[in-house]
Amino acid sequence: TGYRKQGQVWLEADNLCRALFTRGHRPKIAVFPDSFWPLAPVELREAARQVVTVPDALMAGISGLESPAGVGFVWDLPVSRAMTRGESAVVLDRLQDAGNVGSILRSAAALGFNQVLAIKGTAALWSTKVLRAGMGAHFGLQLVEGLEPEDLAELGIPLLVTSSHQGD
Repeated sequence: TGYRKQGQVWLEADNLCRALFTRGHRPKIAVFPDSFWPLAPVELREAARQVVTVPDALMAGISGLESPAGVGFVWDLPVSRAMTRGESAVVLDRLQDAGNVGSILRSAAALGFNQVLAIKGTAALWSTKVLRAGMGAHFGLQLVEGLEPEDLAELGIPLLVTSSHQGD
């Protein structure tokens, strides 16, 4: 959850980095391993305001992937906004599995939701695992974290609730 203090996230791999600027966002810094820099597509080379090349061994050390990616971005997170009243939302209530959270973000984006609201105890929405599972859906959604269940009353819309642990 260090991203909360820093206000930045580390994005790595071609598909996630491309998803960022496809949605109209620009990273602050692009990082390339020396061996990939000559092969890097122009759109990745020119995506950031600042470009850094690092030795391959260093990229392997900072990478969170089993096989280091050819590119990584440092991106300034958008300023956290409040919930949008009257707008449909997906609410995550203490959902812990990062893969499931990312999958739900992808589904929310695909189904036309604009906001995803996370109640305290939910996996960190901008964590590395959730980012990878979300496959770029983050960049088209308004994400609000750290809510209390009673905060949902401010939405002013009916709630539909599901549970894998309860009946109908």
